[in-house]
Amino acid sequence: MHPVQPALHARGAAENPPNRFEKIALERDPDWNDADEPAPQTQFFKDHSESIICNNDSPDIGFETSANPYRGCEHGCVYCYARPFHEYLGFSAGLDFETKIMVKENAPELLRRELASPGWKPRVIAMSGVTDCYQPVERKLKLTRRCLEVLAEFLNPVAIVTKNHLVTRDLDVLGELARNRAAAVFISVTTLDTELRKVMEPRTSPPASRLSAIETLSKAGIPVGVLVAPVIPGLTDHEIPSILAEAVKAGARFAVHVVLRLPYAVAPLFEEWLTRHFPERKEKVLNRIRALRGGKLNDSRFGSRMRGEGIFAEQIHSMFKIACRQAGIDGNDLKLSTSDFRRPADRQLRLFD
Repeated sequence: MHPVQPALHARGAAENPPNRFEKIALERDPDWNDADEPAPQTQFFKDHSESIICNNDSPDIGFETSANPYRGCEHGCVYCYARPFHEYLGFSAGLDFETKIMVKENAPELLRRELASPGWKPRVIAMSGVTDCYQPVERKLKLTRRCLEVLAEFLNPVAIVTKNHLVTRDLDVLGELARNRAAAVFISVTTLDTELRKVMEPRTSPPASRLSAIETLSKAGIPVGVLVAPVIPGLTDHEIPSILAEAVKAGARFAVHVVLRLPYAVAPLFEEWLTRHFPERKEKVLNRIRALRGGKLNDSRFGSRMRGEGIFAEQIHSMFKIACRQAGIDGNDLKLSTSDFRRPADRQLRLFD
């Protein structure tokens, strides 16, 4: 194995592993002095996608459709299962994923066109199904907000997952949707350890800010829950009870958890991250992951990939259930409705009835 690269400030990955679809890859000169190389800056590229709503037929994912204005994510979570999707764009799943962000500038217009189509069957749209729709650049571009405004125009329900306090900026639009049972937000909390967050999820909101977001959303009447994900055996699994307790105290009404997944290039990235930051715990964490995944670092089978198998998997799930009861909630009771869906043109026509 090549030498492990030193950590980069505010980046989850430290290098760009080869793209599995490309025959040519750049290799670092072993004599190169890293101090002479400037820190990678985030670049934004126009994404010319002609549609915005994606359909999902995976039986172990809780949504049928999703939409996201961005591909790639500057949050830089080292464990992110979405990293390999960047390889389909010709990039690397490493630094490229968090420094080369594709932006769908016409996302709101595409969304309006697809919702207005007679072929659209109203159903819940998930935002952040792949990358976080409230990543840092959203503060400037406001594409997620504009998409929410379109969803509010049609009263099409939306479920948001985010690690960013920025979601509270859009209380007005989310509140309008929530009054029609058409909005819910999951705040993802992986750890309450601020130091761990800095190296594992470097550009996300700190844990206290995420709990604050839960409180703000709850007080505004917006259904909000906590997503304890990913649960990393041997590193964060012991935090499940405290995360749930703090989230419920802040106002979370429902909770979901997902066990760590390490598909394709994510596995070696995560392994090298452990070597850089937690060498003394590396083998324990990797062995626990293998125990969950049939001796491998990843198991992509439906029904197993989100949960894992074996004694450690059962311990995690039992701990989650018990912690939910102790915190005063009973898992996931989220219920959104499509009954108020409307097409603006239909409303205008009814004025003449």
